Amino acid sequence: MSLSLNEIKKRAIEFANEWKDESSEDAEAKSFWDGFFNIFGISRKRVASFEEPVKKLNNKTGFIDLFWKGMLLVEHKSRGKDLDKAYSQAIDYFAGITEEELPKYILHIVLLNGQMRLKKMLVFMLC
Repeated sequence: MSLSLNEIKKRAIEFANEWKDESSEDAEAKSFWDGFFNIFGISRKRVASFEEPVKKLNNKTGFIDLFWKGMLLVEHKSRGKDLDKAYSQAIDYFAGITEEELPKYILHIVLLNGQMRLKKMLVFMLC
């Protein structure tokens, strides 16, 4: 389904209003991302998975909060959590991801009263 720019804008405003007071990553991260993908008319299930198991550098299994293979790896944190630790956690996952599935983008965010606060976004140009 192709959406017009006006429809995407309308959905984005509705999404922002719906999430403006949320701050709990544990309770609402999955609903948040399903709603985010819906802004663009994309079913999150079609492109990304939650809690994707992966072997970390220390050979222990970790779980990626949201993983869109070959595109995006997300680590989602609640207010007060260390985003530098989230970044390190995301990098540790790379050892267990195949070359063709490595993400172009790493996004680690914290929800503060419904607003995504981006501390860092690392862009990989994997050609």
